Amino acid sequence: MDTREITPKFSVAPQISPDDMHDLVAAGFKRILCNRPDAEVPVSHQAASMEAAAREAGLEFFFCPLTHLTMTPDVIAHNHELIAECDGPVLAYCASGTRSTIAWALAAVQYSSVDDVVSAARAAGYEIDNLRPTLEAAANR
Repeated sequence: MDTREITPKFSVAPQISPDDMHDLVAAGFKRILCNRPDAEVPVSHQAASMEAAAREAGLEFFFCPLTHLTMTPDVIAHNHELIAECDGPVLAYCASGTRSTIAWALAAVQYSSVDDVVSAARAAGYEIDNLRPTLEAAANR
């Protein structure tokens, strides 16, 4: 399992497994945010299976799938709300962690500078500098 801290309250990861849930609890996570559409994974890793394993381990679980088509301002805002309202660290995952990082970044520029957001993503291993024009536009909304 490869969790990468973006902020003290938010981390991302590539695809996790139902077997990882107890380790995620031990790592201090309170909520799991699945940004990976079911069509991309086998049944064993689809949202229903992941949610059952998460809840059994004592984690909150939310399914907020992201694709290029669904990464709209409303979906980004909902994703951000699921992070902000949690009373503890949140782990979001997708195939590589990139979509989860981009979704966070698009919301984070509302309260942090674009430079700080890009730096936080880079420190976690995600290079999003190529999205700077999009992040700047999101910051100015």
